[in-house]
Amino acid sequence: MNLIIAAIIGIAAIVLLIAVAKVHPFISLMVGSFVMAVCAGVPFDESWNSFTSGVGSTVSNVGLLIAFGSIIGTLLFASGGADVIVDTIMAKTPLQMLPWAMALIAFIVGIPMFFEVGVVILIPVVLFAARRAKAPVILLGISALAGLSTLHAFVPPHPGPLVAISALNANLGVTLALGLIVAIPTVIISGPLAARLMAKWVPIQAPEQEAEKEAVKDESKRPSFAQAMTVILLPVVLMLAASVVDLTEQTKSVWGRALVFIGTPLTALFITAVVAMVLLGFMQGRTREFINGEVGKSFASVAGIVFIVGAGGGFKQTLVDSGIGDVIAHSISESAMNPLFAGWLVAVLIRLATGSATVATVTASGIMVPLAAGMDPTHLALLVLAIGAGSVFFSHLNDAGFWLVKEYFGMSVTQTLKTWSLMETILSVVGLGCVMLLSLVL
Repeated sequence: MNLIIAAIIGIAAIVLLIAVAKVHPFISLMVGSFVMAVCAGVPFDESWNSFTSGVGSTVSNVGLLIAFGSIIGTLLFASGGADVIVDTIMAKTPLQMLPWAMALIAFIVGIPMFFEVGVVILIPVVLFAARRAKAPVILLGISALAGLSTLHAFVPPHPGPLVAISALNANLGVTLALGLIVAIPTVIISGPLAARLMAKWVPIQAPEQEAEKEAVKDESKRPSFAQAMTVILLPVVLMLAASVVDLTEQTKSVWGRALVFIGTPLTALFITAVVAMVLLGFMQGRTREFINGEVGKSFASVAGIVFIVGAGGGFKQTLVDSGIGDVIAHSISESAMNPLFAGWLVAVLIRLATGSATVATVTASGIMVPLAAGMDPTHLALLVLAIGAGSVFFSHLNDAGFWLVKEYFGMSVTQTLKTWSLMETILSVVGLGCVMLLSLVL
């Protein structure tokens, strides 16, 4: 019971620091880990040991993947590759099908890009398309946001899924494959279908964007659609190929070992980053200095994410080493609660309290580690997805994404709750439903 109380106090400290005191999540997770360790009976002069160990292992496993993912996304954006994908799809789409086109564009662009980067890239396109179609901006905006948010919650190399995969020792390829399966119906329901209803509640038009008038883009220096798509899909193909080799037990053959090596997350993203430099950089006439500059910018954009993820790993390791995770897992197993639902529920509660999907994912995955010990690879992957679904439940005033969407679309707080917050809730519940259905057949 003392360990349960220690966990509650530690999590409460994190929640209060983030939600009430507005302290940065990195500091909050660090303080929460210290408080929890001391309350669990760890001597104060040894209270950082588990935390620093967890930070080191998480940054070495996940931090490098986030860095390479950021390089790929930054080069795709800077080269105009993302614009090519958007323009190509929109040019072949009737106006009445634009919500579906926006969801598809977001789905494709969202595979390698972080949510915030995807928003910055797609929102100007959404606003322009909505004005051209004379349609409510919510009709297209919610469709695009659903695609970005779904990929952010379910599909590596986004930080949340990577952290959960690392913490729970899940197979990345299996999680990636199942994540894409879950993402498709989730995007459809929470995006274009839900957007129809929301557009009637909030029938606002797209605000004018001065930056759009001033933007000048030289199409002759853009990569081709095939080049841009190659960069996006290459890591997916490499990781899925490695998983197929692993599942078919061909890992002892020479070609099998080679595929497994290049399909490991670190190698796959490293290869893709190099390919991105060539296809999106040198082949477009970019100089070495330009490419190096974009790589440097990509590191700056994710530094905060890496530290938050690392602190989350430290908090997770403190949970594991103190034995708190075992106690919580034992309580969940004794309650006969489905572990997939339990992982989703824990993530939901932390998400509502802190407003951070990443904090919700890393904390929930740490709590669920002992319960995951006996799971097969498929259900481990489904547990990762269940936690991911819970981590995006009902974005509200304590979430930076809430204010980002509100300001971009020029909505009031009430309008944002009726649209963005509701979309996130639908996404979370539908995602959980898809995970539970897959658990019945796999």
